[in-house]
Amino acid sequence: MECISVFDMLKIGIGPSSSHTLGPWRAAERWIDELKSDHIFENVERITIDLYGSLCLTGKGHATDLAVMLGLTGANPETIPVDSIQSTIDAIKTDKQLNFNGELMIPFNFEEDIIFDREFLPFHANGLTFTAFANNKEYKSTFYSIGGGFVIKEEQTENKEKDAQLKAFPYPIQKATELLEYCNNTSKSISEIVLINELSLRTEEEVEYELKRVWDTMLECMYIGCHTEGILPGGLNVRRRAYDMHQNLKGELSYNSPQEWLEVIRQTEVKFRQIFKWVSCFALAVNEVNASLGRVVTAPTNGSAGVIPSVLMYYLVIENHKANFNHIKQFLLVAGEIGSIFKKGATISAAMGGCQAEIGVSSAMAAGALCELLGGSPEQVMIAAEIAMEHHLGLTCDPVGGLVQVPCIERNSMGAIKAITAAELALETNPEHAKVPLDEVVDTMWETAQNMKTIYKETSEGGLAVRVSLSDC
Repeated sequence: MECISVFDMLKIGIGPSSSHTLGPWRAAERWIDELKSDHIFENVERITIDLYGSLCLTGKGHATDLAVMLGLTGANPETIPVDSIQSTIDAIKTDKQLNFNGELMIPFNFEEDIIFDREFLPFHANGLTFTAFANNKEYKSTFYSIGGGFVIKEEQTENKEKDAQLKAFPYPIQKATELLEYCNNTSKSISEIVLINELSLRTEEEVEYELKRVWDTMLECMYIGCHTEGILPGGLNVRRRAYDMHQNLKGELSYNSPQEWLEVIRQTEVKFRQIFKWVSCFALAVNEVNASLGRVVTAPTNGSAGVIPSVLMYYLVIENHKANFNHIKQFLLVAGEIGSIFKKGATISAAMGGCQAEIGVSSAMAAGALCELLGGSPEQVMIAAEIAMEHHLGLTCDPVGGLVQVPCIERNSMGAIKAITAAELALETNPEHAKVPLDEVVDTMWETAQNMKTIYKETSEGGLAVRVSLSDC
């Protein structure tokens, strides 16, 4: 049984895409490790990278080529100074050299050594092959970016790689019914069961530290997005909207940091008609940062990174002004576990399942987490997640120009609003009267994904991507 940590579902990384940016970046890091373990690295004379399928078709818009280069330099997406990204890329392009893992200077032609191939490899839509030329030989290695920053090799599945970790989980969970059974048998909440699993891998101090790091990144991301104006990069000339929305909402509020900002908003009397404006503002802010190669938390993906933080902010600034970090911790634990159920039973890759696999899953995660914070039972938490996903089934991935901007940014706002509505509906639902189990929705989502035409799954070959003329942007 595959057991996935909350920190696998909530990763810190650089935008705009977990599958097309963070995944290839991590694949480059893993390839370097392979070369070093095989004692090939020090003899490498040059390298090439082939991007296949969806990584080819929307790779430019998702900055896949740039992410691969940054990964090859040895930069860490969790810690790289965002301000240094562009200068690093410009230097590689201009000098036609790459400092391989920061250790070995090799020739590298950006235009020629990254090859875009429309062929879809059989194993997964997001394939990339690294080739090293050393000792008069070619050394090839193929990876697959399967969504949410997860990277696997066909011959070495993720499940096998984590075998030691799998055995450590006291409450292994594959389906929602199993999670509910643990809750009923132990009289514990979902967050308590998930925390016990996490504590089998890390100390309590480590869990607290990592969850706080995740939340701090989310908060800072919302803060940056709400205080940055201008046009997003990429050529669509999309104007940032979070800045103007935030200016209109906040009025004369005064603060000096993201933490002060949060507290000031919490103390503000928010009018009823402004509530969803604030939620939308938070969601837009995150994904505008994501679209500009900023640092976000995959939740469960970069393209859907705005839903969970905006719904959590809704709880903090609207529902419970006395909430503390324990509530944030509880929310993230539940959200991460619901996301893992979807990953195990279906997919979180838009290239495999369309946008239902990203915004749909993030909305379900946020709905379930909010429901528990609002006092929902484990059964009602599952109902909330089910309702949120049920109303995203069939949602296509059709990014205009291959960029994670139109319609992706707005979809985070819609996913957040649906999550809040789903949580409220679940709280008013008697579990005995619920008609659709969460596991059935997970299965239905996967079946829908398999039946969906490829053009609607992160290829920019269908939907809005072909209806909207780039010349009009």
